[in-house]
Amino acid sequence: MSDKPVDLDKHRGMAAQKATDLRRLLGEVEANASDLRRRQEELETQLIAAPAESWAEAAAKARYLLGLYAASLPSEDTRQRTLVAAVLRDFDRLAQIS
Repeated sequence: MSDKPVDLDKHRGMAAQKATDLRRLLGEVEANASDLRRRQEELETQLIAAPAESWAEAAAKARYLLGLYAASLPSEDTRQRTLVAAVLRDFDRLAQIS
């Protein structure tokens, strides 16, 4: 009798190993997505809770919102993606001036 654990993955065929790896990865992705949604809700609650106290804070809120909007755009909508990028560049430029 041995106290050494047996690595069952070594005794499986390649297809079974791939299936196991895929299930593990899928579980990790789902857990990360759930954590991301929870953290995103926390951030949005904080952004909503208090008004911006400066233009920089207002721009940070707008950046977040524009990022969400841009992520929802179809990849072929280059005109609106370009517009979002231009607004974000404007925020950067104006932040350096003030």
